[in-house]
Amino acid sequence: EVQLAESGGGLAQSGGSLRLSCATSGFTFDDYTITWFRQAPGKEREFVAAISSSGGGSDYAFSVRGRFAISRDNAKNTVYLQMNSLEPEDSAVYYCAAARFNGLAYRARTYEYWGQGTQVTVSS
Repeated sequence: EVQLAESGGGLAQSGGSLRLSCATSGFTFDDYTITWFRQAPGKEREFVAAISSSGGGSDYAFSVRGRFAISRDNAKNTVYLQMNSLEPEDSAVYYCAAARFNGLAYRARTYEYWGQGTQVTVSS
């Protein structure tokens, strides 16, 4: 059974940091691009950051570039999202998603496996 489990969300102050984790199982992790999306109340789900299956490529939404960093540990089948300089606008439910290819993709419909999400709330 394929599982993606996000953790690390919570409450942070503006300017603070959180580190999200996406622990996976049930598929060949090395073959999958992993991406973080987020969804705030009343808004569409949006791309945040992606890392290719090889780890050689990554990309970020303009709104988080320079503040967030995505990484993966293929030995642990886990992807991380380090979030620094958090802003209230970063408040959302954060989801990790997996797709079987080596590259980057920005549309949610590309991804076949999803976690349940973790809530991030940033207070001003």
